[in-house]
This record gives sequence, structure tokens and C-alpha cells, in this order.
Amino acid sequence: MKPNLQFDFIVDKQNNTLTVKREFAANRQLVWDCYTKSELLDQWFAPKPLSTKTKSMDFSKGGHWHYAMVEPNGTEYWGLTEYTEILPIDYYKALDAFSDPDGNINTELPRAKWNVSFQDFGENAIVETIVTYKSLSDLETVINMGMEEGMLSTLERLDDLLATLAK
Repeated sequence: MKPNLQFDFIVDKQNNTLTVKREFAANRQLVWDCYTKSELLDQWFAPKPLSTKTKSMDFSKGGHWHYAMVEPNGTEYWGLTEYTEILPIDYYKALDAFSDPDGNINTELPRAKWNVSFQDFGENAIVETIVTYKSLSDLETVINMGMEEGMLSTLERLDDLLATLAK
């Protein structure tokens, strides 16, 4: 991450939320595209050294993104995002869960509501992601799984992709 770009990771244990606010050196439309198109998500949406592969995606209200984060040795960690509300280039809301390769939700791990908003910030864009969990226990589970470090690494990959796409 370029040192002059904003990155906030705020844990609110009173409200069971994580707020990630991140500035990107790209315009809002390009950042939106990177968050909402599977061919771009597959290039950045996993912390190093993992990669991402999309099984299916329908970015629409009621649609979904079924994907895996893949370790170099081939181990897969599946996720399912279900889109509940979309206002193009402003925000989307979704339910996010761990799943199996068939899209069945893993009820042993926390499910969360994601509210992802996109704003102009001069020539840059800011993405604010508010992740709400059902309980403090769920919030602490994802924190202990390395959510902050994973988000930092993942968003640095997006920085790299945006630098390539902006050329």
C-alpha cells in the first residue's frame, strides 16, 4: 500500500461490526468494477499467496458470487456472497458466508452482512466496508482467523491490479 493512502480497520465490539475504510489510487468506476466483476475479483480477492477462482457469479439483487480462495498446494476455502441490494457505483449490500464447493453454507462458521460503499475522493476512490456479525463471538472468531491481516494483504493486491489497469 502506498503510505499516503488511507486504511482504517475498526473493531466495534458493542455493535459486532468491523469497519474497513480504504483509499485507492483509481477512480470510483474502476474500483467498483474490480469489486463487482468476477474476472477482476479473481485477480485480487485473496491474501497472498492464495489465489481466487469463481465458480459462478450473478451480480444482481438476489444474485450471488460463489468462489474459492486457493492455497498454492491446491487447498480450497469456499465462500458464498448473496447480493441483497445494489446501487451501481455507490454501494452494494450482501450476506457473506463460508460454504462448500456446492454452495451449501457452512453453519459452523460466522455469516455476516456486508455493506460496501464507494465514494469519490479527489482523483481517488474510498471504499468503506461495514461487516456486521450476529454476535460478539462471531466477530471475535473472524478476528482470530486473521481478518485484519488478510484484508490488508488482499487490498494491497487490489492496489497492484488497479495500477496495472490504470495504465
